[in-house]
Amino acid sequence: MCDFHYGKMSLHSGECMSHCAAVKALGVACSVVLLSFWAASPLRTQEIIELPADSRWLTPDFEEVYRLGTPSGEAWEQFGSVDVAFDDAGRLYVLDHHVDSIFVVGPEGEYLRALGGVGEGPGEFRNVVEFAVMRDGSVVVADFGYPAYQVFDANGRFQRMVEWAPRVVWAVSTGLMPDPRGGAVFVAVGSPLKAIEMVNRGGVTPSPTTRPIERLDITGDVVIRDTVATGWLPEGSDPMAIGVSRFNMVWRRSDGRSAPVKAYPPLMLAGVLPDGSVAFSDSLAYAIKIARPGSGVWRILKRPLEPIPVTRRVRAAERERRLRRAEERSQVVNRATRERIANLEFFDAVSMVRDLRTGWDGEIWVQRHGDEPSDDRGPIDVLTMDGRYLGSYPAGAVAMPDAFGPGGLVAFIERNELDVQTVVVRRLVGS
Repeated sequence: MCDFHYGKMSLHSGECMSHCAAVKALGVACSVVLLSFWAASPLRTQEIIELPADSRWLTPDFEEVYRLGTPSGEAWEQFGSVDVAFDDAGRLYVLDHHVDSIFVVGPEGEYLRALGGVGEGPGEFRNVVEFAVMRDGSVVVADFGYPAYQVFDANGRFQRMVEWAPRVVWAVSTGLMPDPRGGAVFVAVGSPLKAIEMVNRGGVTPSPTTRPIERLDITGDVVIRDTVATGWLPEGSDPMAIGVSRFNMVWRRSDGRSAPVKAYPPLMLAGVLPDGSVAFSDSLAYAIKIARPGSGVWRILKRPLEPIPVTRRVRAAERERRLRRAEERSQVVNRATRERIANLEFFDAVSMVRDLRTGWDGEIWVQRHGDEPSDDRGPIDVLTMDGRYLGSYPAGAVAMPDAFGPGGLVAFIERNELDVQTVVVRRLVGS
């Protein structure tokens, strides 16, 4: 019998908007290179598309549709910590982690229903960490308390449990990403950290050598896992250490040794496209890979932009920033924290891509780092899955989406000065 050990962490981003309708008419010339390579045994063709180096700047044009979440509003919208997602009818689903409930609102923000809640009965939750909304409105909830995925139909009725397949390794997830074709969700092992699952069968858990993207078939009673692509894992690192350095975390490897957490890691960032392909970034360079289940990586979108080298000045500035942040949190910074910051290790360059999301119609949003190495909120490029560069939003003009919906709908999560969350839904003008 397996022993299960679970932990969770939820990370939430801020404001977001989609791109303006005029962008869709743009088409920037790209050079395409076809490379053949051997993988497994068949000969496959990998397409490399070189995107232009010069940025074409975009101006956002959005209108607010509605907003949810206020301390003085209805009880259901006094949000704690939330995640959001749309379905094909434009309904918004809000998972509130503080009450383990999912609230559904209509296209104009009208309250429709709730599902879940803490409990032991069918359709009630023990320990929810993430969820996914299928395009038809069915909902998949990862409940660590069972451990299983709970599946609800488009009307919010509980359907069934799908047990997690036994594992012998750590699984660190970026969150559930629904397959637009239905019947499955995707997870990407790596960063940003969303949830941790470990199934220990005894003995020493082998240290991982890659960061896989997996498609999880949930049509049966037990999850069936299929590896879509394997991301780069820097030598000597664990997926759990990559991407969490901003939290000053130190993890224990499977062999019990301390795993150093380096600054400025190459993140594993992924999003699912309408045809069931996955766009992801796993390296220091600007290289957006597109993988298809059963085929692996078949297209790479590149921009000739160079990562920032990590110099002595950069190292000193980051150590000073971390020490200052530690002092802001606590009046007394202990010796161990000071030594950890002083001995902080670094990658040789700052990862170019800091965030990646995919839109409802197949756009790929790629956020680059800012002017300073610690600035994750740089310009946002908008690409298409067929390899066109539509343009870029200047840093600060828009933020990365929390959810894309149909017809130009976009949701983002805002926080006020008291850290109270509000969900704002906007629509692209002209969509």
